[in-house]
Amino acid sequence: MAFGIIIIGDEILSGKRHDKHLAKIIELLSERGLSLSWAEYLGDDPVLITDTLRRTMSSTDIVFCCGGIGATPDDHTRQCAAAALNLPLLLHPEAKEKIQERIIDMAREAGKEIDLNTPDNLHRLKMGEFPVGAEIIPNSFNKIPGFAVRNAKGGVHYFVPGFPVMAAPMMVWALDTHHAELFHQVAHAEKSVIVYEGIESTLTPLMEALEAEFTSIKVFSLPSVGDDHRRRHIELGVKGNPEAVEQAYTKMLAGLDSLHQEYVAN
Repeated sequence: MAFGIIIIGDEILSGKRHDKHLAKIIELLSERGLSLSWAEYLGDDPVLITDTLRRTMSSTDIVFCCGGIGATPDDHTRQCAAAALNLPLLLHPEAKEKIQERIIDMAREAGKEIDLNTPDNLHRLKMGEFPVGAEIIPNSFNKIPGFAVRNAKGGVHYFVPGFPVMAAPMMVWALDTHHAELFHQVAHAEKSVIVYEGIESTLTPLMEALEAEFTSIKVFSLPSVGDDHRRRHIELGVKGNPEAVEQAYTKMLAGLDSLHQEYVAN
């Protein structure tokens, strides 16, 4: 199973808000010995969202989808998820209960009379309308739940709010509740050096030879034009199976020496 994330919102693409979801999911997965395979950013375009979800929902991937699950006119994700699945939206009974709990809490905090049947409060229940068969994701911040849908291939999509303060604990809950058996299943190591004034075309044959010899590792190179603290360089490294990484790293250093490269451990 691969992990992916879809981040939805015109405000992200326009620069009005800076995305925090990508860095957070990478952090959460890394803490659990997992890694992110892909990420996509989408604007508030119902056709694009639906088409994207239809494609990703046909896979075995575990996908987090952030944003657009509210009840305002620019929130389309719930409806698009239902369209992608060819299912109707239905008010989830547990979601209704949680939303009404939130309404009651807000009324008490404001010292107002509680009336769950006002037009405003009935409209808030739309936030609990999910594709038929969806499971809810608890929201420890304000009780308004997200939702999850699964497919026959074993893939699952978790839909959480665009607010990072809500989304992060909901992603933690989903990982720890449903995917703990995947944690730390694949041993992983990474070692690299800084090659000063390195040229990728010069290093490419060495990189290709390492990957050919050690099939359980990947070789990476990250060029930098340098800055006030470090001159132009390439971070060159190997990652993957720990035992193979150690062997490949030793071979890589020998290769750099034979090429008369200047480097330091990173």
